Amino acid sequence: MTILVKIAQAEFLDNVMTELQTATDHDNENRILGRGGQGVVYEGKLHDGRIVAVKKSKIVDQEHLDPFINEIVILAKIDHRNVVKLLGCCLETEVSLLVYEFIPNGTLSQLIHDQNEEYPRSWDMRLRIAAEVSNAISYHRDIKSSNILLDEKFRAKVSDFGTSRSIGIDQTHWTTQVQGTFRYLDPEYFQSSQFTEKNDVYSFGVVLVELLIAQKPVLTSGSQEKKSLVSYFISSVDQNHFLDTLDPQVLKDGQKEELVAVAYLAKR
Repeated sequence: MTILVKIAQAEFLDNVMTELQTATDHDNENRILGRGGQGVVYEGKLHDGRIVAVKKSKIVDQEHLDPFINEIVILAKIDHRNVVKLLGCCLETEVSLLVYEFIPNGTLSQLIHDQNEEYPRSWDMRLRIAAEVSNAISYHRDIKSSNILLDEKFRAKVSDFGTSRSIGIDQTHWTTQVQGTFRYLDPEYFQSSQFTEKNDVYSFGVVLVELLIAQKPVLTSGSQEKKSLVSYFISSVDQNHFLDTLDPQVLKDGQKEELVAVAYLAKR
């Protein structure tokens, strides 16, 4: 039996699976928006003309179903302008499906790292995106630039809550398996195996450094040797030459006092 969970007054045809298969043009490769550990996300068009994003799980077993259920539970409780909206889902089908509002301008990672000159990358916009993300990090457990979507006005929408914690619980730490992406994880996590709010703040700091330097969290040198962007950035701040490491667009747009303040915030 198909179960349809209706959220935010989403309405679909009686035959949900047929509707969503048609919406994604039967999982057409050209409609793929992204791939992740939980599955593939497609752009879809519903019968009423709405454009949506459809996440399709890789396999149906309890291990892969749990993150989908967790995401439904969390997003059903959240109404936040900087969190992507869940419109509906299908469970207990051949594969599980989640349906979200469509966010048209890709991810923050693409904005920072893709060589597309049409993308706006002003310092003011980067600073605004950082502020918007900071408003939503308390809900998430895997903050990274590829989980931050950008809408038609390049406003931030945090997405992918499959590994996030339940909200509304008065706890200071959670003992858990590694949920975050390795290069965004606080090193303290590996000593304690306890995920705390400090880990979320660390991940947000990595995103701040990405916005400042426009480099990926793992740097590759000319010899192909890989090193941590965070270590490189902290060293440059400690040696008082971090301005030399900043993205040229940031240096051009930003006031020195403001750049220094954000750099020291990221270092903390």
